Parts: sequence; structure tokens; C-alpha cells
Amino acid sequence: MADETGGMADDIEAAGFAGIPTTTLADVLGREQVMDIGIRPLWQPVPRIAGPAFTVRCPPGDNLMLHAAVHRAAPGSVLVVESGDLDYALAGGNVCAVAQRRGVVALVADGLIRDLAEVREAGFPVFVRGVIPIPGSKKAVEPLNVEVRCGGVAVNAGDVVVADEEGVVVVPSARRDDVLTAARAKLAKEAGETLDAWEKAHRTRIDQILREAGFEG
Repeated sequence: MADETGGMADDIEAAGFAGIPTTTLADVLGREQVMDIGIRPLWQPVPRIAGPAFTVRCPPGDNLMLHAAVHRAAPGSVLVVESGDLDYALAGGNVCAVAQRRGVVALVADGLIRDLAEVREAGFPVFVRGVIPIPGSKKAVEPLNVEVRCGGVAVNAGDVVVADEEGVVVVPSARRDDVLTAARAKLAKEAGETLDAWEKAHRTRIDQILREAGFEG
């Protein structure tokens, strides 16, 4: 079983992504790094979160390793969970409260939680598939911080997870610097462009595509 990983260096590097919208990151990274629409915030307005992934795998009907991960993830981490089913809750109000108290910034899970009212009241960001009132068992031991799949995306420990009301994007750790540079450049370009200029360029581009496709009108 993995020990607590991540830490101040990962946290500082990931912090730069907190100001980058997921829409911008999606433009830079492409569809394969964006989780499917079922992974969504369960309360609004949800803040944008960013942090290194602490990955967890839970087999069908079991949530032991997520409960173990809550006490092992470094402050600033995002818990990312591969769940084996949509029949049982991975976590509830107390687990989310302890995670929040320990400095975990969010839970992103390809599964369900319960005690939504408590989680919402505490303001703990959860990006999951939904809620169900019955919890899973606590029997199955799995390694922590191995590659998992969440929302159709492969996630490794230390990858930067950015999530907001638009969705969840995973930035591979090996591409962090390049992606952050490209995203900041894109935002700077957009900030310096007026709507009139954007409209003109957009019209030119769309009309060219239509002409090349043989559209008349």
C-alpha cells in the first residue's frame, strides 16, 4: 500500500492551474483528457479546483480503499476514484468532512456518494455520478496511487486534475509545464481580443469552411 504522496512541490506546481478554465484546458489537450459528462458537480455554484491526483481503485460494492486514502492523501490533493459499480456509495458526509479537514481539495469519482446535504453544507467539492443512500462494504484491499480510469480518462498519481462547472480535465504530469504555458498564452490572446475582432475573424473562418465545402448561400 502506498504511503502519503504528493506534497508541497506538487501542490505549488498544480496551483498554477487554478486560474485556468477547463474549457481552455480542453482546447489545449483535446477530448481524450476530458472526463465524460456523467462526472459532474453535485452542488452549485462549485468553485474551480486544481490539484495533484491521489488515485484510488474500489472494486464492486466496496469502498475500503477510499476510506484508507482519506488518511493518506497529502493536503492539496484531489482524490480520484475508479469505482466498480453504481449500486453503493463510496463515501458520505463524515468521510468528506475528514477529507476536507485534512486539506483534500475535492473528490472526483466514477461512482456515487451519500449525505449530499452535509457535503453541500460543508462546501466540499464533489464531482461524481450521483447519490445513493446505501454504503458499500469495507473488505477489498487494493494498491493506492496506481493508474485508474475515471470518466473514461486514464489518471495517474500526480496528474493535475482541474474541475469546475464545465467539467473535469486531467493534465498528465509529464505535460504540466507545456500545457500550462499554452493555456496561459491562449487566455492572454483571448483577453486582448475584442468581440468585434473575434466576430470578424470567426465570420471569415466559417465562410471559408463553407466555401470549401461547396455551400452557396
